[in-house]
Amino acid sequence: MTTLASGTDTLTRDALTVLQPGFTGTTAPDWLLRRLGEGLASVGLFGRNIASSGQLAALTAQLRAERDDVLVAIDEEGGDVTRLEVRNGSSFPGNHALGAIDDVELTQQVAHELGRRLAACGVNLNWAPSADVNSDPRNPVIGVRSFGADTGLAARHTAAYVTGLQSAGVAACTKHFPGHGDTAVDSHHALPRIDVSADVLAERELAPFRAAIAAGTRAVMSAHILVPALDPDRPATLSHRILTGLLRDELGYAGLIVTDGMEMHAIAGTYGIERGSVLAIAAGADAICVGGGLADDATVLRLRDALVSAVRAGELPEGRLAEAADRVRALARWAGTAGTAGRPAEGTHGTEIGLHAARRALTVTAAPGLGDPATFKPLTEPPYVAALTPVANIAVGDETPWGIAAELMHLLPGTVTGSFSAGDGPESEAGENAGRAALQAAGPRRIVAVVRDEHRHPWMASALDALLAARPDTVVVEMGVPQAAPRGALHIATHGAARVCGRAAAEVIAGAMGR
Repeated sequence: MTTLASGTDTLTRDALTVLQPGFTGTTAPDWLLRRLGEGLASVGLFGRNIASSGQLAALTAQLRAERDDVLVAIDEEGGDVTRLEVRNGSSFPGNHALGAIDDVELTQQVAHELGRRLAACGVNLNWAPSADVNSDPRNPVIGVRSFGADTGLAARHTAAYVTGLQSAGVAACTKHFPGHGDTAVDSHHALPRIDVSADVLAERELAPFRAAIAAGTRAVMSAHILVPALDPDRPATLSHRILTGLLRDELGYAGLIVTDGMEMHAIAGTYGIERGSVLAIAAGADAICVGGGLADDATVLRLRDALVSAVRAGELPEGRLAEAADRVRALARWAGTAGTAGRPAEGTHGTEIGLHAARRALTVTAAPGLGDPATFKPLTEPPYVAALTPVANIAVGDETPWGIAAELMHLLPGTVTGSFSAGDGPESEAGENAGRAALQAAGPRRIVAVVRDEHRHPWMASALDALLAARPDTVVVEMGVPQAAPRGALHIATHGAARVCGRAAAEVIAGAMGR
């Protein structure tokens, strides 16, 4: 059993218990092990902490040698947001691809297999799924992380994902409450504001969270967004009206409430992480997520001391902090007894279900006037892959490769690729420059143009204009939300940029389905 360090008072232990910090390195640093002995009950893992499944299993074993009931959390959505496979890309398509298929049984199977892999590595809390309804196509941070823009679809797949993940013994953390879909602002950089009525929120944003609660989600993550119809003064993470009045009292949720990363600018740049953490716990949050950017002992001590000082100053009721710590411990007990269901998904071997889903998610369209896509003649010679690359959002990160070039190289050896971006200057000019540069680099090779959210990037649309004007036989692969009209000799929408999505698209281009 875990033995807490002697001399650590109850208040200090509770303050440590509600923190979910990160750290750097692929082994646990001494300071982290020391804090686990003093009451810290959760640790958050990111891509920087993972080199292989074997190393991850050794790391989680190291943590449990210090505290056997520790919650080991990770941000593993599959699809574009992967930590398990941060260096190669995910073996599972993300939410948008699953929503495009709209097979809730398949979504449950994919989530179960993902959870099984996490559990095998010692991870027992996943900050997933995203239940956001992507109602604003300009959304720069949700996009393909959402099951889609339809409320009913998002609700039924959120519930299926929660069920599948938790059937593998990994707690789901449904996010980002009360819904981050209707915004064109990334809360990593600023505080988004959602100006819709309470009735719209209830019918649209809240429906997937009701479904997740009904499915038994063990945790819910708050969003750093301002929703004036619910609370005109404070963002959801810091709002008693939203976390306690709405989520607890109205929706009847009794599980753990986790904040989104407190170092995100929406909180850190307005309230600061210490004040923000105190307000979040007072509002009804039970766990403070921090460590994506601030990942050191000093941050843990700052937040611990801020919570302790707030209690002693009468700004934070001691009973509220104790209640939050109790919920963390309750989730740890569930995780310790949930066990794992390690069987692969019925009907599809567990190691292949991700590729199976990615293939089903493809939408293949021929350009107007060029006939049925079934008449497309697969490429037999290695092409030139022009990747029109936007700036990655922080949630996805820029360390995970994406695209189809690597997969096409396997199928068509000799494939060449280049990456093109907006650069500086007017977007239309930047796009034309990128298109001309791609044409010059391609030479006589057939061009495969890969885009990601063309509809959000005017430069990308201009680059495609230049490519298609000169080379109408160009194949276009959209790996973001397929909002722009299909074009190209063949247009393939993958509904996500996971490695398996690239593989599925490459198979169509090379005529190698199932190879």
